[in-house]
Amino acid sequence: MADAVATLSRKDFASDQDVRWCPGCGDYSILVNVQKVMPELGVPRENVVFVSGIGCSSRFPYYMNTYGFHTIHGRAPSFATGIKASRPELSVWVVTGDGDGLSIGGNHLLHTLRRNLDLQILLFNNRVYGLTKGQYSPTSREGMKTKSSPLGVIDHPIDPLSFALGAGATFVARTVDVDAKHLQEMLARAHAHPGTAFLEILQNCPVYNDGEWSEFEDKATRSAATLTLTHGEPLVFGAKGARRGIRFEGGAPQLVPLADDADPRQAGIALHDEHAPSAAYAFTLANLARPEFPLPIGVFRAVERPTYESLLQAQVDQAVRQRGPGNLAALLASGDTWTVEG
Repeated sequence: MADAVATLSRKDFASDQDVRWCPGCGDYSILVNVQKVMPELGVPRENVVFVSGIGCSSRFPYYMNTYGFHTIHGRAPSFATGIKASRPELSVWVVTGDGDGLSIGGNHLLHTLRRNLDLQILLFNNRVYGLTKGQYSPTSREGMKTKSSPLGVIDHPIDPLSFALGAGATFVARTVDVDAKHLQEMLARAHAHPGTAFLEILQNCPVYNDGEWSEFEDKATRSAATLTLTHGEPLVFGAKGARRGIRFEGGAPQLVPLADDADPRQAGIALHDEHAPSAAYAFTLANLARPEFPLPIGVFRAVERPTYESLLQAQVDQAVRQRGPGNLAALLASGDTWTVEG
């Protein structure tokens, strides 16, 4: 089976449906890179399921030549939970957006993250409602003027990574739609993680919020604006002649100028630890933001704990050992009521 999967290409994972996003939408790049990564994961197409809710991102299952569910607004994590719990051998991917996942779907997303099912959640964040024509979303910046906030957004925005960390997610990462190499690396890392993997993808909406992430997408400004996280490596960013690092003093991050030949370790620059037992360090990184600090991309946290479906199966196995396999048909035909003991 592995040999058969290895012969597949990106085209094998592309469906025959016309892709219907606006020209220039960041979703195109995400789709292509997901299709490129899928053959490398070693999972047969018939064992892959993409689940989405409502929104521009939620058209994704139509464009993947795998199984898929286009479900209802915000409920994709709940559908994915049922799929993974009943068929744990499947590779289950949730595709959602900042509106679908963090507004009406916030509660469903929270519980999926805390349960730690072995699935991947891809949250496309363009900081606006695109499908319904440009209203502000839960991640929109304060002061942002949209069709539903003509005088500027007054809501304080949700940070997707802080939300995921607060819900107890065991894998939290961020990437950018146009950085193909990094995006593919994060997709592979998310799939390899044994538990719920939450990946925020900064995604441009050229119609209703064009250029929102331009500082991180443009190669001319990317090195100064982003901090690429690598486990065990110093928190250093910036091009030659403008290198800077981050160290922590009293738990607070501090920017430190670095000469090109300086050793970051000797300057007290912090080393990235994605396996830190406490989420506090990852929370601090998630709160770094422009213009004072660079925006981190990469894996913020990757820790392990038992998955929900493995614990569920253990309970089922225990019940069968203690009381036998049971007879569902006999139970349903036995009367209007029954008693559950101890």
